[in-house]
Amino acid sequence: MNDVQVALYARVSSEQQSEAKTVESQVADLRAKIAARGETLAAEQEFVDNGYSGATLIRPALERLRDVIAAGGIDRLYVHCPDRLARNYAHQVLLLDEFTRAGVEVVFLNREVGQTPEDQLLLQVQGMIAEYERAKILERSRRGKRHGAQVGSVSVLSCAPYGYRYVNKQDSGGEARFDIILEEARVVRQIFEWVGRDRCTIGEVQRRLNRAKEQTRTGKTVWDRATIWGILKNPAYKGEAAFGKTHLEPLRPRLRAQRGRSMQPKRAHSTQDVPREQWISIPVPALVDAALFETVAEQLQENQQRARVQQRGARYLLQGLLVCSCCGYAYYGKPISPSARKGHERSYAYYRCIGSDAYRFGGVRLCWNKQLRTDLVDEAVWNEVCRLLEEPERLEQEYRQRMLAKETPSELQGLEKHVGRLRQGLTRLIDSYSEGLINKAEFEPRITRMRERITQLEEHQQQLSDEAGLEQELRLILGRLEDFTFRVEEGLHAADWSTRREIVRALVKRVEIDQEQVHVVFRIGPNTPSSPSDKKTQSLQHCRRGGQSRPLKYPAQSARQVRGNRTHPTVHQRGKESQKS
Repeated sequence: MNDVQVALYARVSSEQQSEAKTVESQVADLRAKIAARGETLAAEQEFVDNGYSGATLIRPALERLRDVIAAGGIDRLYVHCPDRLARNYAHQVLLLDEFTRAGVEVVFLNREVGQTPEDQLLLQVQGMIAEYERAKILERSRRGKRHGAQVGSVSVLSCAPYGYRYVNKQDSGGEARFDIILEEARVVRQIFEWVGRDRCTIGEVQRRLNRAKEQTRTGKTVWDRATIWGILKNPAYKGEAAFGKTHLEPLRPRLRAQRGRSMQPKRAHSTQDVPREQWISIPVPALVDAALFETVAEQLQENQQRARVQQRGARYLLQGLLVCSCCGYAYYGKPISPSARKGHERSYAYYRCIGSDAYRFGGVRLCWNKQLRTDLVDEAVWNEVCRLLEEPERLEQEYRQRMLAKETPSELQGLEKHVGRLRQGLTRLIDSYSEGLINKAEFEPRITRMRERITQLEEHQQQLSDEAGLEQELRLILGRLEDFTFRVEEGLHAADWSTRREIVRALVKRVEIDQEQVHVVFRIGPNTPSSPSDKKTQSLQHCRRGGQSRPLKYPAQSARQVRGNRTHPTVHQRGKESQKS
């Protein structure tokens, strides 16, 4: 019976490769290799990243693989080739070193990895070539698309807006093109006529489309204002499709993950708008006259100047942090309408769940969680933040509840000496076998037991080293926090709105709202769930219903007290989390 725990890892980066199922060919080759060597592969030991770039190490399957290896659950890992692990040479070295230190044998299908200096040099050269190849492919692709746009090739757009159908090179006989969809084109012309001729606002256009039950590209009969605005601003409808309207930049920091998505997307980058003068125009069939398009642009600018639009930007203290515990959608700030105010001035607004807006989902309301007054929720959360900052000993207590009992440095040193003696014994045992002093039947069980013992001790040694590092980090954090608390204790409650917002964003990860309570989740300690959608697989570490550790004892308050005109509430501090190290 084979006791070796084997696993495989496969990856493809592009959506085209994912749709073409090229990752399945990798998995098939790896399975065949494992079967040829007489080993058994469990279904849960297959780690596949489908559509994730190799330029980043933060990939779901790779993260799980590294966790399983760190726990000692894998002895041998099969990978198609080194660039499937990572495209960056430094990332390859990091992963291979990590796997080797955990006692995992990495097997590549394209070549065997030896331990000689020549083998290591060849592996390094392959990693550098893969990194160079990726950079070269990206640059060639960028230059090729730009050249295609300059000569008027529609293929660089690869998709068509509402009103058109994109026909690729294969279906069009060698030259991609846009074909007009008559029914959608009629809706587009109607939209432009309403704005350019009747001088309608986008809101009025939306109401007319909804009343007429006109269908969107996805078949819905409920239109969004952003969709209408995008149609009116798209120069493709006057016969000049634009290429290069955006460019990619490194992923900007985000407060939290979007609903149902991971904190780390497949493409670790953000999109930035490009000035209009840098766009490249590509001729396509026009749906409206150029004069009408310019008239609509002028009307939109006039509507924007005359509209009583409130100032955009940061307006609410908890903007971007509120999440509905019932449906997972975010809460947004909504001012009180003049009719609801009944002629009285109000100094507050309401936080409202997106899922409770029926017009966003075809007239069907998804969530029945009620709205909250902004002033009461803001003050309640700010009081929790102040209480946390004014009592740093509570942070120390929370940290120490999560950390195991620490070993003394002398025990760590003794463990290192023990591992050294075992390695010397292992060397002597191998020498005795090579010299013929012991036979194979005696050698194999003894060396197996010795290697298992060394592996166990090394894992324990690594655990003690990590815990010592965490203890040192804890001391530094608490020291800085005590100094910070001493400096701001007097002026914390007198901080202005901007200062409060910065402090809240630095300490609060998210604020969860359910039917009865408001829960504040802070950025403290390791091992944070990546998004609100991870609740099914990850539980908060210090939930008030948990059985292993207790939360900080702050009084809980019903969410109904936040919704009405009552005294200032307090909120329940559900747990403390921080980014995964």
